[in-house]
Amino acid sequence: MLRSFVIAAALLAAMSGAVLAQSDQDTLAQPSLRASVTVSSDIVRIGDIVENAGSAAQIAIFRAPDLGTTGSLPVAQLLTALRTHQVIGVDTRDLREVSITRSSRTLVSKEIEQQIARVLERRNGLGDAANISVTFERDLRELQLDAAHTGDMRATIVRFDPRNGRFDITFEIPNDVTYNPTKLRFIGTAVETIEAAVLTRAVERNEILRSSDVVVERRPRSEIGNDVINRDRSVGMQARKQMRAGQALKAADLGKPDLVSRDQGVMLIYEAPGLYLTGRGKALDSGTEGDIVNIVNLQSKRTVQGVVTGPGQVTITAPGPRLTTAALSNSEPPAAPAPESRKAE
Repeated sequence: MLRSFVIAAALLAAMSGAVLAQSDQDTLAQPSLRASVTVSSDIVRIGDIVENAGSAAQIAIFRAPDLGTTGSLPVAQLLTALRTHQVIGVDTRDLREVSITRSSRTLVSKEIEQQIARVLERRNGLGDAANISVTFERDLRELQLDAAHTGDMRATIVRFDPRNGRFDITFEIPNDVTYNPTKLRFIGTAVETIEAAVLTRAVERNEILRSSDVVVERRPRSEIGNDVINRDRSVGMQARKQMRAGQALKAADLGKPDLVSRDQGVMLIYEAPGLYLTGRGKALDSGTEGDIVNIVNLQSKRTVQGVVTGPGQVTITAPGPRLTTAALSNSEPPAAPAPESRKAE
C-alpha cells in the first residue's frame, strides 16, 4: 500500500507540473497586435499583424497598400476580420489602429537617366556618360517596383538615332521570387552637353564683362561647337557684338578690351635709337594692345600710325640705320699695302 501511495503521489506531481507548464505556454502564446508592420507582397496575412497567430498565420485577410505607401487599419475592423477566422482573445495593447507599409524598390528618374547615359556612352558620336543629358518623352518622377526586384537594370533593346538624339531603350530587372524579369521601356532624347559660360543679362557691343554677368551652365555641344570659352577667361573681356541674356558665349564673341577708343585723346611716344619724345594725339581708330591704329599728331596735324602699348598710349618706333648695298658700292675700297722694299745688294 505504501508503494502504491508513493507512485500515485509521483503521478499527481507530474500531472500538476504538466498543467502548470501548459498554463505558462498558453500565457506566452497569447496572440497580440503589432503596432506597425511592413509587408512585401500584395496581401496582408494574419501572421503579419498578429503575433503568436498559430495555424491561422498564413490566412490572407486584407489587400496590402500600394507599393511604397503606408496605410492605417482600425483595430475594430481588424478584430472583426480575425473573429471570422476564429482568432479570438487577441491582446490589442490599447491600439486604435495598425500601420501597414508595403515595401518596394524605388527607381528615381535620376537613376534611370544615369543608366540610359551609360548605355549610350560613346555610341554614335556621343561622349562620356557624365556629359550626356537625358530627357524623357513623358514626365518621369519615380517608379515603384516589388521589393523582390533586387537585380541590376540590364538593357536588352537599344535604339538610338544620332540625327535627332531620340532613343528607345528596354531594360529588364530580375525578380527573386517569380524569376520572371520585369521589363521597363523608356523613350526620349539624349544629347551631349558641355559646360559653357552664359550671360545673365543683355550686353551691348564693346561692353566689358564683369563677374556677375557670367554663370556656368551645361548646354548641348551642338549649340556651342568647339569654339567654347570658360567663365574665367570671359570675365574682363570685351563684347564684339550685342548679345542677349541667356546666350552661351563663344570665343569669337569676345576680345581683349580696347585700350584706345576712336576720337580719344592719347599720348604719342616716339622712339628711335638714342631718342625718346612724347606728344599728344587723337585716335582715329579703336584698338587693343598690339593693334596698329591711326593717330593725328595734334602739333603737326599729320596722321601717323602707331602700336597700342597701354591705356591711352600709342608708340611709334623709328627703325635704326641700316647699311645698304648702295652705301657699300659708294664706299672707297681700302688702299693696297705698299710693296716691301729690298735692300740693294
